[in-house]
Amino acid sequence: MLRFKHFLPPVFVFFAAWCISMARAEEKPAALPPAAARTIDFAVDIHPLLQKNCYSCHGAEHQEGGLRLDVKKRALEGGDSGAEIVPGKSADSRLVRMIAGIDEEFGRMPPDEKGKSLTAAEIGLVRAWIDQGARWPDDSQVAAAATGHWSLQPVIRPALPLVREAAWLRQPIDAFIAARHEQEKMRPSPPAEKSTLLRRLSLDLLGLPPTPDEVAAFRDDTHPDATSRLVDRLLASPHFGERWGRHWLDVSRYADSDGYEKDRPRPFAYRFRDWVIAALNADIPYDQFTIEQLAGGRAADRLRPADSPDLGH
Repeated sequence: MLRFKHFLPPVFVFFAAWCISMARAEEKPAALPPAAARTIDFAVDIHPLLQKNCYSCHGAEHQEGGLRLDVKKRALEGGDSGAEIVPGKSADSRLVRMIAGIDEEFGRMPPDEKGKSLTAAEIGLVRAWIDQGARWPDDSQVAAAATGHWSLQPVIRPALPLVREAAWLRQPIDAFIAARHEQEKMRPSPPAEKSTLLRRLSLDLLGLPPTPDEVAAFRDDTHPDATSRLVDRLLASPHFGERWGRHWLDVSRYADSDGYEKDRPRPFAYRFRDWVIAALNADIPYDQFTIEQLAGGRAADRLRPADSPDLGH
């Protein structure tokens, strides 16, 4: 004979589910951030956001849910769930609801494991772009607009700002520092003692403290260009490449072994390490530094300056 206690667990489960559903029914839907109150340029305002936050899942290599956002035609067509962008109606566009995290089916995009959520200001840009008709220029126009990025502009020597503390300046760049000092109503620190300056420069450029003999020699050097000659000497040291090459080796994920559970050795990995150190010490141009790593031992001799180290593959 079944007793009442046998019904207690299902009853409690049903009651808990009912309470949760009622609470959710009473919740007010989250409000969307307001649209930006200015004219939106797709190439400047929207394309970088899509590139940074969306292309890893909805780009050339992956199209999760059939959605591709790096091609105009595909993006406006939508994915497996239909159109994600409704020109003129940002509040009705699933793309906006997803990046705002209020879409009931998919939640917030990008997901936490894929990247950071868009800020309210960024969502406002997307809303304004869609409300203004989701104008999307041809790919060639987007590429042309991308060349306006500051990193692709020619290097121009700026005019030096005029400052009151002109006597403090030692190098042209000091004028910019002094100008900011004056803007923030700050005064520069007094000059460091020569032994302190030597220690700072040596640790920064070589990662090694100066020897007592080096400290004495620099302290006794009364030439006006003593500091410049010191910097030149430190830059010419083979330890300079060792000190700064480690940062590039970290970026390229250099290691002497595979790591993980087997940790097999990489017996010839040191050759790349030594090449990076030699390349920095040879001061080869950055573009050449990149080309030789991409080309490896196949780099044509015409691409390698006479003083550039051989990659050795």
